[in-house]
Formats: sequence, structure tokens, C-alpha cells
Amino acid sequence: MKKITVIFLAMIFGLTFFVRKAPAAEKFAYVDLSRIFSEYGKTKDYDKTLGDKEGLYTAERDKKVSEVKSFQDKMNLLSEKEKEAKKADIETKVKTLQDFDRQKQADLRKEQDEKMKEILKDIEEATKKYSEKQGFTLVFNDRVLVYQDKTLDITDKILEILNSEYKK
Repeated sequence: MKKITVIFLAMIFGLTFFVRKAPAAEKFAYVDLSRIFSEYGKTKDYDKTLGDKEGLYTAERDKKVSEVKSFQDKMNLLSEKEKEAKKADIETKVKTLQDFDRQKQADLRKEQDEKMKEILKDIEEATKKYSEKQGFTLVFNDRVLVYQDKTLDITDKILEILNSEYKK
């Protein structure tokens, strides 16, 4: 009986020892990703750059469309025999315009995707840096949360880090 009591007390002592070694409280935070995107200086600069490139593309495309329309208008004045002879030329011009349009749009999309990835990487690095410094265990995107306590929002801090490092 004494043996059982000693074993029982040893088990209770052991359990109390492990319970006291419970992990410290976890720290959580969240960021408003869409706000960070819209207020990050690099995003604004990239949007302006891409907008300028899109403007140049649109002007070039409009010029090519105008050339094709002008060629079509001239063809309408020709006789049927002359129209047949020029039909291949107009088809080539239209195909060239379509290829140009498709290629430029793909280039713009590709560049936009690359810039987005770069910005997301910046946001991730800044969030990681800040979170490690502040001891956060998890940082969430606010869009996946049903409820969030505004005191856990670290968006301003992340924006501050991103914009200060971008200006350097």
C-alpha cells in the first residue's frame, strides 16, 4: 500500500512539473493586405509605370488600327479585280495588328504579375521582420478572419516599414 501511495504521489508531482512548463501565451496579429497594397509607395510607382506603358501601347495600337482602316477605305474605292489583288495585303495587316495586340497585352500582364510577386515578397519580408521582433507567433490576412480585434491590427507598422525601406 505504501508503494502505491509513493508511486501515486510521484505521478502527481511529475504531472504538476509538466503542467507548469506549459508554453507561453501565443501572440497573434493581422494585416489588411489590400490597404498595404494600395498605400505602399512601390505599388503606386509600379502602377504609374505600367499605366504609362499601357498608354504608349494604346497610342501605338490606335495608330496601327487607323492605318488598317485607312487601307480598307482605299480598297473600297478600287475595282473588284484590284480588291482581290489587295485582299492578301489587308489580311496580313489585320493579322499583324492582332498579333501585336495579343503580344503587348501578354507582356503587360506578365510585367504586372512580376511586380505583384515582388510587392508580395516585400510585404512578407516586412511582416516577418516585424513579427519576429515583436514576438508574434502568427500573422493573418484580415480577409480570412470572421472577427478581429482592432488592437491586433499591425497594418500601420508594416506600411511604415515598407515605405521607409522603399524610399532608401
